[in-house]
Amino acid sequence: MTTLDCISPIDGQVYASRPVMTSQEALSCVERAKNAQSGWADRPLTERISVVQKGIDILGSHIDTIVPQLAWQMGRPVRYGGEHGGVVERSSRMAELAEESLAPMWIENSDAFERRIERHPQGVVLVVAPWNYPYMTAINTVVPALIAGNSVLLKHATQTLLVGEHLASAFHEAGVPKDVFQNMFLDHCLTHELISKRSFGFVNFTGSVNGGKAMEQAAAGTFTQLGLELGGKDPGYVMEDADLATAVESLIDGAMFNSGQCCCGIERIYVAESLFDTFVEQAVEIVSTYKLGNPLDQDTTIGPMAHTRFAAHVRKQSQEAVKAGAKQLVDSTLFPQDDNGAYLAPQILIDVNHEMNVMREESFGPVVGIMKVSDDDKALSLINDSHFGLTASLWTSNTERASALGRRIETGTVFMNRCDYLDPSLCWTGCKDTGRGAGLSVLGYHSVTRPKSFHLKK
Repeated sequence: MTTLDCISPIDGQVYASRPVMTSQEALSCVERAKNAQSGWADRPLTERISVVQKGIDILGSHIDTIVPQLAWQMGRPVRYGGEHGGVVERSSRMAELAEESLAPMWIENSDAFERRIERHPQGVVLVVAPWNYPYMTAINTVVPALIAGNSVLLKHATQTLLVGEHLASAFHEAGVPKDVFQNMFLDHCLTHELISKRSFGFVNFTGSVNGGKAMEQAAAGTFTQLGLELGGKDPGYVMEDADLATAVESLIDGAMFNSGQCCCGIERIYVAESLFDTFVEQAVEIVSTYKLGNPLDQDTTIGPMAHTRFAAHVRKQSQEAVKAGAKQLVDSTLFPQDDNGAYLAPQILIDVNHEMNVMREESFGPVVGIMKVSDDDKALSLINDSHFGLTASLWTSNTERASALGRRIETGTVFMNRCDYLDPSLCWTGCKDTGRGAGLSVLGYHSVTRPKSFHLKK
C-alpha cells in the first residue's frame, strides 16, 4: 500500500500518514460527486450560502486544534494563530458577491423574446491545494464552487494532510452532503489519471510551475478548464517620496513572514538611491530581532521551513549569490538554531544583480535581495525582468505615479503602500509563468461556472 507521509519540519519525523486511494476508489468518488451535484445545485442559493458559511463557523470552533497541527505540519509559529481570520474574510466576501455574480444577464424580456445569459455550475470541481496557506488557498475556490452549486473534490498537499479532513468534517456537520464535498488522498499519478479521464469540469491548482505544466499535460485534449496559480518573484519598489519607516517594516514582513513561504511574498526589493542606505540599515535591524525556533514556542517569530529540501534550495541560492559577489548583512550568529536542515536563518543580500538566481528564480524562503535604482524607468525594467507576474508593490505618496507605473508592470495585482495581501473583492490572478485564470471577486465565480445562453421566441 502506498502512503502519503507528512514529515514534520519540527523534528523530521512522520507526523501524519494516509494511504493513497486506489484508482477504483478515486473514480467512485468522482461518480458519487457527479450524481450528487444536481441535487445540491437545485437547492436555493440562499440555502447553499447559509450552509457553507455555517461550515466556516464550525471550522473556526476547532482553531485550538488546527493551529498546533499547522505548526507540526508546515512550521508556522503558533503565535500567529492560524488562518481563520483570512478564511472568514474571503468566505464572507464571496458569499456577499454570490447573488450579483450568479444572476442572469438579461438582454431582452419582451412580449416577443426572452434573451438572457445564465451561469451554470461546472459540475465537479477539483481543488489541488498547497501547504503554505493550506486553509485560505483551498477556501479561495472551495467556497465559491460550493455556493455556485458544484460538487467539490479536494486534494491537499502531502505536507498538510490533515487540512482536508478538517474542512470535510466542518462542511459535513454544517449540512453539505458528503458526496458534494469530498477530501481525497491522491498521488501525482492518480491525479493525472483522473484529469486525463475528463473527470472534472474545472480544476484549480496552486503550486509550482512544473506542477502547473503537469496539470496542463494531464488535461490535454479533454478541454477541461484550468485555473493555475504558480510561481512568483514578487517585487517591491520604494520611491524617493515613500514613507520610509512604513515601507521597510511592511516589505521586510512581506519577505520574511511564514519563513518567506507566501505566494505573494516579497522576493526582491528596489530602492531609490537617496533612501537605499537607510532602508537597508533599518531592514537589517528588523530581521536581527527575529527569533528562529520551534514553532510551538510562543516566543518564536520565525519557524522552520516546511521541508528540508525547501531550505536547501534557499541556501543554495544564497551561497551562489555570495560567490558571485553578493553580501550577506544579517549576522548568522544571531540564529544558532539554524541547523542546516529545515531551520533556516533569515537573510538580507545586497550587491545583487539579475544574473543571480536569487533575484530571478523563486526562493520561497526567508531571503531577500535589495538593489539600488536611479529612477522609475530603471525600476520598471528590473521589475519586468522576470518570467513571473503575480503582484508588485509600489511605495510612494503619489497615487497617479503609482497608477501610471502600475499599468506598465507585467503583473496580476499592483499594490501601493502595502504588500503580501489578498483582497477578496479584487480578482486574484497572474500572468506569464505565474499562471492563468481568475480567483475570488465576481470573476472567481466565472471560473467555477459556465455561461449558458437562452434565446426564447414567444
